[in-house]
Amino acid sequence: GVETVKKEIDESVLGQTGPYRRPERLRKRTEYSGERAKEQRVFQANEEAMGMVLHKDSKWYQQWKDFKDNNVVFNRFFEMKMKYDESDNAFIRASRAVTDRVTDLIGGLFSKTEMSEVLTEILRVDPSFDKDRFLKQCERDIIPNVLEALISGELDILKDWCYEATYSQLAHPIQQAKALGLQFHSRILDIDNIDLAMGKMMEQGPVLIITFQAQVVMVIKNHKGDVVEGDPDKVLRMLYVWALCRDQDELNPYMAWRLLDISSSSTEQVL
Repeated sequence: GVETVKKEIDESVLGQTGPYRRPERLRKRTEYSGERAKEQRVFQANEEAMGMVLHKDSKWYQQWKDFKDNNVVFNRFFEMKMKYDESDNAFIRASRAVTDRVTDLIGGLFSKTEMSEVLTEILRVDPSFDKDRFLKQCERDIIPNVLEALISGELDILKDWCYEATYSQLAHPIQQAKALGLQFHSRILDIDNIDLAMGKMMEQGPVLIITFQAQVVMVIKNHKGDVVEGDPDKVLRMLYVWALCRDQDELNPYMAWRLLDISSSSTEQVL
């Protein structure tokens, strides 16, 4: 059952240690389902149901956007986080410990009560949920699969992990590049500083907002092998903010989290 699958995944995914390694094969979010879940999915895939799901997806995404755009504290949080995390100023680097406290403070303003509501709602469906374990799952499973799919243009993987509106937004530039015959040769060198920033209850379920950094080499080549975008000798330090929403109808925690929103900023890293 789900528990056995969960134990196997825990051992294979969360048991990894050491430097970042690209997954041998990128997995879809829905790949860890048991046979019964697969049957149900096939059974449900009629046009009317699919239309309703897409409609719900876009409605929820719009609600999320409205919340994000109209929440002053939320936006201040990201501005400050971006500013401090990106800065190469020695003074600001030295004061990062203070920044973390500022982050805690803004998180507090944002509402400790709301975070506990979110965690309570998650625990209702997944009694074994644990914040540190979730961050480890993000580090070893969710982030590598989604980010690798994003930088290598693997749209079927990306689509499976994202809400429809989020997928459309991320897929558009990839589809344009592919239409021009361009090839993706980007690489992720490392993922670190993963943190749970805040939680928000939305109509579609509990949302957890994580921040993390990644070292990425961005390279896109044309059919002749010439680099048309990026630089194979430059390492970018990316700061990402992801909003992950839990599907409360899904019991398996390794299939339950979908990407609702993504924002990023980058600075060139001096080697």
